[in-house]
Amino acid sequence: MSRTSYNTEKTRLEKEMAKLQKKIQTLQAKERKPKIAEIVRSMRQYDISPEEIAAAFNRKPAGRASGAAPRKAGTATKRVIAPKYRHPETQATWTGRGKAPRWITEAEAAGTPRETFLIAAESA
Repeated sequence: MSRTSYNTEKTRLEKEMAKLQKKIQTLQAKERKPKIAEIVRSMRQYDISPEEIAAAFNRKPAGRASGAAPRKAGTATKRVIAPKYRHPETQATWTGRGKAPRWITEAEAAGTPRETFLIAAESA
């Protein structure tokens, strides 16, 4: 593609984009008019002033940051889980949660039962 055709195509697309943006603005204006009229009717019906709307519009909901759901205090901390299994030679440990470590899976493949690696209750 030559430089001239690139610039010509770019200019044509920019003009097309400007036309589409103008159509979008016209459509939005057409859709907004009835909504605004409905809001004004409701304000008159319930005797709501524009100042009350402005105050409510600028007020942030209590306990929320940027629309996120409120969080309970203390839920972000993780609990430490005591290890349940220990390798007798390397002293590597595993809590028994999640995917089993390689030393457990290799031992089980060799025929050693998982219970062999259990940590005794008195040493925990």
